[in-house]
Amino acid sequence: MPSPDPAATEPDLAEQLVRLTRRMHRAQQRHMEDLDIALTPAQTRLLRIVDHYRDQAPPRMADLAARLEVVPRAVTTLVDALEAKDAVRRVPDPANRRVVRIELTDTGRSTLRALRGARRAAARDILAPLTAEERDVLGGLLSTLVDGAATHC
Repeated sequence: MPSPDPAATEPDLAEQLVRLTRRMHRAQQRHMEDLDIALTPAQTRLLRIVDHYRDQAPPRMADLAARLEVVPRAVTTLVDALEAKDAVRRVPDPANRRVVRIELTDTGRSTLRALRGARRAAARDILAPLTAEERDVLGGLLSTLVDGAATHC
């Protein structure tokens, strides 16, 4: 009888990561619904990116398109939706009136804080079966992967 293929008996880490990511997303969505926050994943990502510029000049639409890796028209649609929710606003660039920059509003900042809270609550739910030591180990492993990904991507 041939020995089993080790690859067939080991857990598929890629599939486990995808399943965990989906589970995290669903848990975060549940917490967002409890807070009555209705944003798409793309809208939440755009809010996070705009916030990333908080200590700099607000980003231009082209900056957002580059960071999101989408065409500028897709950013316009996202900004329109977030502007309708009073989460962002378009502001003229003081150095070039033809350039429009996007900044968070007070509503956008409070929404982002709530989103971060929903994400932390979702993580607590998912990580609840782990001991404190296991969570520390997982955090270290994730840091290694995240920090290492920046050098390889």
